[in-house]
Amino acid sequence: MKTIATAQISTDIPAQAFFERWADMATWPEWNTDTEWVRLDGPFRTGATGQLKPKGGPVTRFVVTSLVPGREFTDVSLLLGARLTFQHLVTEDGGRTTVAVRVSIEGPLAFFWSAVLGKGIARGLDGDLSRLAAAARTAGVTA
Repeated sequence: MKTIATAQISTDIPAQAFFERWADMATWPEWNTDTEWVRLDGPFRTGATGQLKPKGGPVTRFVVTSLVPGREFTDVSLLLGARLTFQHLVTEDGGRTTVAVRVSIEGPLAFFWSAVLGKGIARGLDGDLSRLAAAARTAGVTA
């Protein structure tokens, strides 16, 4: 597995606010500039599936491989010959929330997808995380 990008933010916004933004996948394009639309096939939970449309790319299926409210959200996009994993880890300590995102890729065509997608993902990840925090704050969720 190859790590493509990482980003981290520390804020006073409660972890639950981030999970509510992630669960409302129809709003992802508001904070994720590379995403045209996202559709979840059922409830936001481990094992849920859906589709997303990256700007300038083909519709891609994904699976929520881990969802531990308040701690972790991981989704895997199923690319031809590769799996693109977005792992979001959340910790709360002393009134601060830290959200860390790690994007990795694996599979026989990982080298190809890393070359095609890697730089764009790495370039946009910090901004997406900042916009996600702003969206979480605007949503007005409290602890």
